[in-house]
Amino acid sequence: MESIYVDWGNSTVKLTWLRDFQAPRELVTSAHGFCFHEGKVMLVDLDNRGWDFPGGHVMPGETPEDAFKREVMEEGYVEGDCFYLGAIEVNHRENPNWDGLSPYPVAGYQVFYVWIYMLFIHLRQGMNLVEGRSLNHVM
Repeated sequence: MESIYVDWGNSTVKLTWLRDFQAPRELVTSAHGFCFHEGKVMLVDLDNRGWDFPGGHVMPGETPEDAFKREVMEEGYVEGDCFYLGAIEVNHRENPNWDGLSPYPVAGYQVFYVWIYMLFIHLRQGMNLVEGRSLNHVM
């Protein structure tokens, strides 16, 4: 297990990759992943963020896997099967700017999946994979 320190806004945060680690649901803040189709990876063009992998916050009552599936549908219009990879622990314990009023836990998790056998839906006849809803770019 290896950790790195990164600048996160105006703070330094410790990030640790935990392969196959099942994070406690109440500490999972977001779900992300890598979507593959025929040897290509999907990127989505997100407002104010640019090109990125799909993913986002877990809503109340939602499992991380369901959150990832929802985000992939909202951002990329695709369906498929996902498999859990692991989690990044986002640890603020050494961050002097973190306080108990933060909406995030002092140590929370961003979980990651791999998504395969994608079925592209809602594509108009003749539309290619780089047209449409800021779509989503397949490289």
